Amino acid sequence: MDNLPKTDYMYICVYKIQNKCNIMEIKTIGVLTSGGDAPGMNACIRAVTRAAIYQHWKVYGIYRGWEGLINDEVRELTTESVSNTIQRGGTILKTARSEEFRKPEGRKKAHETLVKYGIDALIVIGGNGSLSGALELAKEYDFPVIGLPGTIDNDLYGTDSTIGYDTALNTIVQCVDKIRDTATSHDRIFFVEVMGRDAGFLTQNSAIAAGAEAAIIPEDCTDIDQLATFIGRGIRKSKNSSIVLVSEKDGGAMHYADRVRKEYPQYDVRVSILGHLQRGGTPTAYDRILSSRLGVAAIEALNEGQRNIMVGIKNDQIVYVPIARAIKWDKPIDKELIHVLGVLSI
Repeated sequence: MDNLPKTDYMYICVYKIQNKCNIMEIKTIGVLTSGGDAPGMNACIRAVTRAAIYQHWKVYGIYRGWEGLINDEVRELTTESVSNTIQRGGTILKTARSEEFRKPEGRKKAHETLVKYGIDALIVIGGNGSLSGALELAKEYDFPVIGLPGTIDNDLYGTDSTIGYDTALNTIVQCVDKIRDTATSHDRIFFVEVMGRDAGFLTQNSAIAAGAEAAIIPEDCTDIDQLATFIGRGIRKSKNSSIVLVSEKDGGAMHYADRVRKEYPQYDVRVSILGHLQRGGTPTAYDRILSSRLGVAAIEALNEGQRNIMVGIKNDQIVYVPIARAIKWDKPIDKELIHVLGVLSI
């Protein structure tokens, strides 16, 4: 496989064929959400549950992520358990960070819980850290896992979009629209800090959608000073108010606001950190549809004998990506987006 052309299509197709060995009969699955919550997780839990029941499988919901698996917080899910949840934000299964699961002893306890309930395979909805944990468990105990990309950051390789990203994007745009009213009224520069960890997808795309003057993202960090570039092109006599969206990395919005106060004291500067409100709210139609498709596809992947893969979407088509690749490979941002914002911010 290492000699194959390094294209997603080739790799994924071959992986699907080679990974279907030792097919085991699935009778019972578990599903959990882990890491940061993301709008659409409930729609995904609903889809996984109903698709599994459609296959005549038993479904157990594991509460509070890996921590709940260690502590035996497990309940059977039925069709009724997930009724009236598709429109709800957050996760009905709750979520938690688990330091114990990072250790072999913690993963041993988690596996013992899986064995106790006769769970044949596990579906994990979460981001990079959650899927990394799933892969560790799979390797240590030769246990089938399927990952579903649930994170507002949209930073998992192999999928065009992750569960919650579209909703978060819309939430940010709504907030920035309101902030602009104040920025314009007071001739201020607003630095708005956006989540995304090491990825600038939320920052860059919300900047375009909200008509911001600039976006400062990790992927655009070069020898060129992004702040100096913005000041040089974005502040004109006819435009004394500006919105700059900033990724939370490397000091975030406060860092750049402090620089402006020191280096360009003629400007009135304010900071708005959107924080956790970006995670909340009713999922958009897109996130509900994406979550539903991925949830059903996860069950179908198990039914095919797949294991240790993340189910994603590419060009509106369901794809299977090795979890190891999804979590280790950097997802590149489209440089055209940076160009578009630069053209429109004059």
